Amino acid sequence: MRKTAMLLAAASAVVLGSPAHAQDVAIRGETVHTMAGPAITDGVVVIDDGKIVAVGPAASTPIPAGVTVLTAKVVTPGLVDARSVVGLAGYMNQPHDQDQLDESAPVQPQLRAIDAYNPNEVLVAWLRGFGVTTIHTGHGPGALVSGQTLVAKTVGTTAEQAVIVPQAMVAANLGPAALAEGGKAPGTRAKQMAMLRQALISAKAEEKPPVKKGETKAGPDKPPSLEVQTMRDVLARKLPLMITANHAQDIMSALRLGQEFGIDLVLDGAAEAYLLTDQIKAAGVKVILHPPMTRQYGEYENASFTTGAVLKAAGIPFAYQSGFEGYVPKTRVVLFEAAVAAANGLAWNDALASITIDAAKVIGMDSRVGSLEVGKDGDVALFDGDPFEFASHAVGVVIDGKPVSTAAQ
Repeated sequence: MRKTAMLLAAASAVVLGSPAHAQDVAIRGETVHTMAGPAITDGVVVIDDGKIVAVGPAASTPIPAGVTVLTAKVVTPGLVDARSVVGLAGYMNQPHDQDQLDESAPVQPQLRAIDAYNPNEVLVAWLRGFGVTTIHTGHGPGALVSGQTLVAKTVGTTAEQAVIVPQAMVAANLGPAALAEGGKAPGTRAKQMAMLRQALISAKAEEKPPVKKGETKAGPDKPPSLEVQTMRDVLARKLPLMITANHAQDIMSALRLGQEFGIDLVLDGAAEAYLLTDQIKAAGVKVILHPPMTRQYGEYENASFTTGAVLKAAGIPFAYQSGFEGYVPKTRVVLFEAAVAAANGLAWNDALASITIDAAKVIGMDSRVGSLEVGKDGDVALFDGDPFEFASHAVGVVIDGKPVSTAAQ
């Protein structure tokens, strides 16, 4: 992996200053991977007012006069990081920039990621320098229900400018990472499941005050707490419940909960998913798979480089993520993780899909990002070679039609 010392240099190479604004731009690549069909040799992507208006071979796709033209050897959609804590967790790794986990209570679905998201965090710019244009980020592991997630573009100087989906999912965690010590709850896996069930059952129950003596009907409804309202949104399938579960027994508990309550469930981490492909496929859930290069100890002791290939062969929708990284620089890079998967059984195109169109599908953003198609956001990554080759560089990044980086990282 590229040296951590590149962090500040990569960030400083980006020209940003103000939020991205739409403009007319065309990108020409020796190879254009649209992720909506076969790669195009000598292809062109034309963006107008922030949206893609034309994609095709240069011979049949005219570039309008007067537009900014960028060129590269390889062009791909802007990369999509399907699970991160960047923007809540900062690169300094100090209490003042670590907002991804509040340990004051085990169940806090009401915590909104947008209230803690810092678009000016240097790690956001760092990821952008590798071609990442969209991140699904928010509260991380360490608590039974740690809070919510959001979806943002990797531009903007305020959360309002950057965030495109302020409430994306509710983040829950099963297994050792979410167990409490010192006699506090939850102390066992059974207690974890009981507390999750209780949170959902409490949200399902109507909160009407009892009828007083002499009255014929109850008074006005009591406004639900933020916690209850959030879990009601989960029950109503307005918000998916994303459960981080790595051991097979925890994955099965998550699937059981999803079936019991009929909620939209997304599996996160899923280190031992290769043991349960039949069950995961039958449940119809999506998987945000752990980074292949995650350190294989603790909950990840049985993680495998080949799990992506196994899930793909089983027909299970999945995407790769940078995930939560406890050590500096506090994040991985999905580009490198997909490259490792491509070297361990996952076809090259499927590896690229896992951080573009498939990632967009998993987080529900495929109508806007993840592929180079007419009508989608003008998010494009430019490389000077095969993106999965270590010697290649992201030499340009376009977000919503604005070139936000044109320097080699």
